[in-house]
Amino acid sequence: MQKRENEKTTETAVMTAMAKFLSDLWFVDDFRDHPEYLSEIFETILLTEMGDDQDLRVRMINSIRTSKMLAETLGQFSDKEIERACRKIMNA
Repeated sequence: MQKRENEKTTETAVMTAMAKFLSDLWFVDDFRDHPEYLSEIFETILLTEMGDDQDLRVRMINSIRTSKMLAETLGQFSDKEIERACRKIMNA
C-alpha cells in the first residue's frame, strides 16, 4: 500500500525499507553482473523489429544506466559489508 503525500512517515521506516530492498536485491543474484546481462538482452532485442521502438530504446538505456549505478555504488564493498550495513539499518 502506498502512503499518501501528506501522511507522516519516519525517516527510519524509509531507511529500513531501502535497506531491505537493497539486501533482497543484492543477495537474490549477484547484482554486479546485471548491467552486462541487461546489455546482452537489450542488444538482442534491438536486432528485432520490436527494437525499433524509440521509447523502448530509451527505457532500455535508462534501465542499464540505473543497474550500472547501483552495481558501481555497491560494488566497492564486499558482500559481508553490504549484509552488515543492511542488517544494522533494518535493526535501527
